[in-house]
Amino acid sequence: MSYTKLFEKGKIGRLELKNRIVMPAMGCSLASSTGEASQEMITYYAKRAKGGAGLIITEITRIDDETGIGTPNQLSVTDLKHIPQLTRLAEAVHAYNTKIFVQLHHPGNQTPSRLLHGKQIVSASDVTCSVIGEKPRALTTEEVEGLVKKFVFGAYVAKAAGIDGVELHAAHGYLLDQFMSPHTNKRTDRYGGDFLGRMRMITEIIKGIQATCGPTYPISVRMDGAEYISDGIDQAEGIKIAKYLESLGIQALNVSCGTYESGYTIVEPAMLKEGWKADLARQIKANVSIPVIAVNTIKHPAFAESLLEEDVCDFVGIGRGFLADAEWGTKAQKGQDLYIRKCIGCLECFRILNTLRPVECTLNPLLGREYHWDHLHKTGQHRKVAVLGGGPAGMEAAIVLAKRQFDVTLFEATDKLGGTMNLAAIPPHKELLGEFVETMAAQVEEAGVQVVYNTKATPEDLKEAGFEAIFMAIGGQPIVPNLPGIDQAITAESVLKGEHDLHDQKIVIIGGGVTGLETAETLAKDNQVTVIEMANQVGTTLYASYRGVLLKEMHDMGITIKTEHRLTHIEDHQVYTKHGDEDVAFEADTVVLAMGVKPKREALEDFEKVFDQVILLGDTDHPGQIREALHSAYDRAFVFDLG
Repeated sequence: MSYTKLFEKGKIGRLELKNRIVMPAMGCSLASSTGEASQEMITYYAKRAKGGAGLIITEITRIDDETGIGTPNQLSVTDLKHIPQLTRLAEAVHAYNTKIFVQLHHPGNQTPSRLLHGKQIVSASDVTCSVIGEKPRALTTEEVEGLVKKFVFGAYVAKAAGIDGVELHAAHGYLLDQFMSPHTNKRTDRYGGDFLGRMRMITEIIKGIQATCGPTYPISVRMDGAEYISDGIDQAEGIKIAKYLESLGIQALNVSCGTYESGYTIVEPAMLKEGWKADLARQIKANVSIPVIAVNTIKHPAFAESLLEEDVCDFVGIGRGFLADAEWGTKAQKGQDLYIRKCIGCLECFRILNTLRPVECTLNPLLGREYHWDHLHKTGQHRKVAVLGGGPAGMEAAIVLAKRQFDVTLFEATDKLGGTMNLAAIPPHKELLGEFVETMAAQVEEAGVQVVYNTKATPEDLKEAGFEAIFMAIGGQPIVPNLPGIDQAITAESVLKGEHDLHDQKIVIIGGGVTGLETAETLAKDNQVTVIEMANQVGTTLYASYRGVLLKEMHDMGITIKTEHRLTHIEDHQVYTKHGDEDVAFEADTVVLAMGVKPKREALEDFEKVFDQVILLGDTDHPGQIREALHSAYDRAFVFDLG
């Protein structure tokens, strides 16, 4: 398919862009400990430039070392010493005719004091962000004036380094938004009060940048079309802000929405569909004449094209899409949509960042360490390697091994690739996992891997055929505890496979992990469902906003969740549990076990007798989520050596 609008040239001010694709700012925590652009960060952005982004906007970039630290290993423009590495970053991106902006940022009350070395966090007023849970102090008038100068100095550093423009982060509840929003700005000095007072800080920053860097140096403002919080910026106020910012002579508006307190509106889980907030950008574009960049949970190139065709925006922001696949743009331009690993909205990227680690992606083991691929050792010499199992781990290992020039055959016991991902794609909102299976299968074929279906290969047959090593990725099997009456239960796996006709029943699901919760959603349409979990909460491996939306949906579907209940036995359509010292029974027509999986290793000993190298992957090695399966498979295939 041809995407005419998506790959049409565009302009932000006088700056010409090769297409309409913008990679918006996303935290990556890849800078050095002192804030320089590290080689890892430079390579990370360069790969997205090579992969088709017309404009890249860096992660939130620190303008103040005292109160403005938002993440560990954050890019910084607080000192002239940062210029050399920023210049290298700009040059790396420019090599692919891609432009780059630095996003200037201060977190305000949306950062923990531990990142400020124990200093109290600051804000426009002493309004606490409920997510952070720490009371900030209101900045003095003199401190606000000082921060204005630091934003301007940050822009000066960026321009001196050869950066093409800057973006002011005035959205998502960060400091500039805290001054603009009546929810957080209760000031009585000139930086508070009426609309113009609340806009004064960003006004002074914009005018300062124009005076320092020149009136045509591109300035974009990332703003909220709406905050989705009480007494915050609503859609009408968002339009008013956009028109005012345009009057100041900025070159672009980057429209997003939400704050930490509105949760999922900033980083949407899989439940929110592509384009759910398109109207925010559409209304702002209808009221301004400068370019509008819009993020809209975009997964597919065709949807991005439609936003441009329908005049929703002038540029599309492809954020997590570029995390999942650095070549999102070039693959779209070549019509290779099938080969794009499309973000599945699991929010693992944000969960990992919240643990103060560099960003990771479930689907992309290379994220944050793109330099690995430049050092891929193609030492396979076409020696024969077998991969047993066509789930995510098996497919990822097969792809990497084939690209390392091993002769790879993948043996799959069923008639299709995907393994348990095929089951994981069945519950509501998991359709993108099904697309990911198709993408991986296409990449397996593209890599030149031979796939043999409906086959359980024996060690003797493989040895005779000349294979020298085995990658075993045959999955796991459901955990079934040795408890009285357990034979009366069925497994979540068998439910998702469609082996049971379950309608108008009282169903009790044992286990409140991801599988248990999603199985509950799958069954709730036609049944009365209760989830029993022995821990004090369910869905503990999920990112908070994903978990919150999922639990709300489950509540709305009438699903009952009981935590701190330990299964003791099943008898006569009753599930017996221990809740503290209390015995509690639940009526059940059907009991479903979702208590996790254990490795399948029955054949391991036989293979180890025949082969010197048997490498375990995925659930066969250590049961976990898709991210663990893909990443460990990539790592082991990357370093594998036959000797």
